[in-house]
Amino acid sequence: MGGFVFNILTLTRVDLFLENFWVIAHLLVVAVCIIWLNRIENDNEDEKNPATVNFWLVNVLQFFFGGLLSTFLVFYFRSADLSVSWPFILMLVIAFWANESLKARYVRLSFQISFFYLSLFSFTIFFVPVLLKAIGADVFFISGVVSLIIMGIFLLILAAVAWERFRQSIKIVFTAVAGIFAVVNILYFTNLIPPIPLSLIDGGVYHSVIKADGNYLVQYEDGGWREHLTLYPDFHLTASHPVYVYSAVFSPPDLNTIIVHEWQHDNPVTRTWSDCERIELPVLGGREGGFRTYSMKIGITPGHWRVTVATKKGEVIGRIRFNAVAADSQPPLKTKVKD
Repeated sequence: MGGFVFNILTLTRVDLFLENFWVIAHLLVVAVCIIWLNRIENDNEDEKNPATVNFWLVNVLQFFFGGLLSTFLVFYFRSADLSVSWPFILMLVIAFWANESLKARYVRLSFQISFFYLSLFSFTIFFVPVLLKAIGADVFFISGVVSLIIMGIFLLILAAVAWERFRQSIKIVFTAVAGIFAVVNILYFTNLIPPIPLSLIDGGVYHSVIKADGNYLVQYEDGGWREHLTLYPDFHLTASHPVYVYSAVFSPPDLNTIIVHEWQHDNPVTRTWSDCERIELPVLGGREGGFRTYSMKIGITPGHWRVTVATKKGEVIGRIRFNAVAADSQPPLKTKVKD
């Protein structure tokens, strides 16, 4: 847990060298520990004190798996809207809990391989888009292929140094890898994986958004502390008054893409979200505070609204919610600068 808190405070962006070096170093340590541990189990007489070496390898393995899983939790959580991406985040949380609580299972090769491949695939999902400076289904497919190739090379090395140990678990090992690959692909193509490396840095609903001198001036209602206690803060407006939704989406350098603002209204009759408008907006990568843009809509009816900030494929980057309240006149407004 201390390592998890440390990662929250120190890890910043998925495209930085140090962050990715941190992950790669952890993966290499984990790979070496798995191979060494299973070589000992395969041929005990090669070690003078196999029990002592086994003890330390298991502890190192657990520690570095904890570092990997906490890193992925931090990165993916920053790109997630939990109302959509909770299945994948929950899978990482369960893996993190299992690593902390099921230490005795580390004697099983299938347990080690499952954690290793989940970590490897979670890494390639965001590292390959950073390298290729692109996102999409084809890039995700390449990420999966890269993870399988690396995993295949690793298993060949493991089989060469600890064949008997590997032979005893070969079926369950391949089943575990195939199962994780299938589950992650299902989550991706049902848009349940956060759209990493994209993330919503800032967003809000405003009465006006004006670009001036390279910054954005926004006007908003000051609802006080109460607006932070509700999922749908009140937004007062007259019938003809426009509503602006502002978003700042981070994308790595040179990873330029298109996002959409999907305006949806909570239909009180059907009790479902009705699509009202879908506005495509460009995002240019590389800006630390996210690429700033906005959309606008007139003729908002009273009730709950949400604007989903998503990729063109439909992966949810974030959601901005508000409760439209009819008003006879414009409420008092404050102005602030989005720089």
